Amino acid sequence: MSTRVCAVSELRDDEPLRVELAEIDITVVRTGDEIFAIEDVCSHADFPLSDGDVEGCTIECALHGSRFDLRTGKPSGPPATVPVPVYPVSVVDGDVYIDVEND
Repeated sequence: MSTRVCAVSELRDDEPLRVELAEIDITVVRTGDEIFAIEDVCSHADFPLSDGDVEGCTIECALHGSRFDLRTGKPSGPPATVPVPVYPVSVVDGDVYIDVEND
């Protein structure tokens, strides 16, 4: 089941937005015409990814520089080696919905 988390208009390109949904902290990112939802925690150091930088389809942890693919959650190099959960996103009538049950 998808839950509304924000309006598309609240998202600025390449600027992470932290939301809490079903007791999970999630980072929502719009890059170009795509919107992604990834768990808001670096798998390497338990640091919020929403504090990091976005470049294309990658988010970088501000603490140690681990980078994660926003589409898959997979790290692209050390120090992180464990993927971060990603969640399906849909847009309906200008609102962003995330399905945390189908990561």
